Amino acid sequence: MTAEKISKIINQAESFKDEPPRPLRREIASGEPYPLAALGDLLGGAAKAINEKIQAPQAVCAQSVLAAATLAVQGHADIELPIGQSRPLSAFFMTIATTGERKSSCDTEALRPVNNKEETLRTAYQTDLFQWQNRKEAWDRGRSEILKKQKKDSSQAYVAAQLDALGPSPEPPLIPMLTCPEPTFEGICRYLMTGQPSIGVFSDEGGQFIGGHGMNDENRLKTAGAFCNLWDGKPVKRIRAGDGTVILPGRRVSVHLMAQPSVANVMLSNRMFEDQGLLSRFLFSAPESTIGTRFSRTPSPASALALQGYESRIAQILDISLPVKEGKPNELEPRKLTFDAEAGRIWTGFADEVEKNMAAGGKWEQIRGFANKLPEHAARLAGVLALVNDIQARTVGRDFLYAGIMLASYYAGEAQRLHEQGYVDPDIALAERLLGWLCKSWEHDVVSLPDIYQRGLNAISDKKTAVRIVAVLEEHGWLVRVQGGDFVNGTRRKDVWRIVKKC
Repeated sequence: MTAEKISKIINQAESFKDEPPRPLRREIASGEPYPLAALGDLLGGAAKAINEKIQAPQAVCAQSVLAAATLAVQGHADIELPIGQSRPLSAFFMTIATTGERKSSCDTEALRPVNNKEETLRTAYQTDLFQWQNRKEAWDRGRSEILKKQKKDSSQAYVAAQLDALGPSPEPPLIPMLTCPEPTFEGICRYLMTGQPSIGVFSDEGGQFIGGHGMNDENRLKTAGAFCNLWDGKPVKRIRAGDGTVILPGRRVSVHLMAQPSVANVMLSNRMFEDQGLLSRFLFSAPESTIGTRFSRTPSPASALALQGYESRIAQILDISLPVKEGKPNELEPRKLTFDAEAGRIWTGFADEVEKNMAAGGKWEQIRGFANKLPEHAARLAGVLALVNDIQARTVGRDFLYAGIMLASYYAGEAQRLHEQGYVDPDIALAERLLGWLCKSWEHDVVSLPDIYQRGLNAISDKKTAVRIVAVLEEHGWLVRVQGGDFVNGTRRKDVWRIVKKC
């Protein structure tokens, strides 16, 4: 090798010496601000007021308000799409935020009118239950007397006529619950049999849903399919050996789950949930943390007025009787809510634009499942906003549809971000964890292979795994092999790497 070539190699080596380590994966862009303006003065004002009072991220406040409003109106109408199909106004929300973001406090504020309505229902329930027990006991005795006569001298036809005249057993009063904290399909079914026909599943423990019994390996597919049917508004069906077959038409269920990022990632990275269509039915929001910026302040008088106006409107809506089938107190018969002519044309144009962006290379290629339902999400959200404005409305105009499209587009952006964040090579995720340990817990400038799998993360507890993950960090420039080995923590080691302390 000539001196010129040796010099060239040395110069090249010197030029790469200061090259910084490369990120282990593409940085996920920060989310867009929640479009509070699309919620309108009433809901948007309430979200701002809760943000001012609780100081949680605005998106968390908005999710709570919109979910509560959806619960309030979903039983009154279904939205009829321009293609002629009707859809429920129900929506599934999931808010992703770390512990300490005051998620549950936001739901507490947004659900105050719902909780007040529940208290009213509970008071009436005590009286109704007492009266029903008396009627039921009288009915039981009457039936018993009729059946006794059959044993003496009455004909079978006469007894049957007497039973027909007695009528069916009195129906018990509906359980006075509008929100159900049990995020399992079985729990929801049990409630819908004897409870209100329109409910909301609100839980600040999303892990109970994602990691609970209903989502174990044996039940995951069944539960995902059941929740898809709930969102679609199909009759609730449950077949079990113990309590037989249950078919419950005319029910509406909305969902607002709150989960920590690590818990939500389990759901987001599950291919089966995507294939089943469950992920495409959720409206996700994962705002940036506000922890460290929430210094004491007094909410403005305008903030209190905004919350009062919101609570008053939702309370008025909840006081209006839901449309139910005659003789069936907990089977809904919602009216149809249609788009006016202009809104119908706008929705069709939006649907075409979404379709174009789902093509190969399009904006929403990576989230086709969600994007395929994006026009429907926009329609449902527009319907909710229209009914909050006027619970007697029968048409949705362009302004509400534009607002629905703006909200749906925000959720599409979040779905895109979370999709990119959720599907991570397991080795990359493990390499990130190891890098964090090396930077924060390992006190030396060099590390050996045994140090990593004997003292490091529990997830890297053998040599084979350690070699594989170290190779990832080495490839990206976070570790540089020390040729010939070195002393590490007083022990001579063969496989040693220098840690690039730029984490």
